[in-house]
Amino acid sequence: MPKRERKIPIQIYLSEDENYILTQKWKASNMKSKSSFLRHLILYGYVYDIDYSELQEYNAALAKIGNNLNQIAKRMNATGNVYSADVIQVKELMNQVWQSQKSMLSNQPYIKQ
Repeated sequence: MPKRERKIPIQIYLSEDENYILTQKWKASNMKSKSSFLRHLILYGYVYDIDYSELQEYNAALAKIGNNLNQIAKRMNATGNVYSADVIQVKELMNQVWQSQKSMLSNQPYIKQ
């Protein structure tokens, strides 16, 4: 039996898709073995746990704003007139979009590598 520096085996189970992805990433890395590739990922890789709840709220808010803008556009097209109240409402909606984008950007985590 060869003298091994690493003596603790680890066994994992993968689906066909997961194994395919692992193999493709390993081949792209040009590393000699899958074991060395996986060790490198364990030692130097990152796992991110991302909370998408804020993004879902952001998308819902944008959808509401988009619906309001569509209603205003329909009214403008149907009447052929642009009302000052509609222009004010569009400006307010665009301000809401701007504020929500600023909020989303300020809540992004800083990932230090």
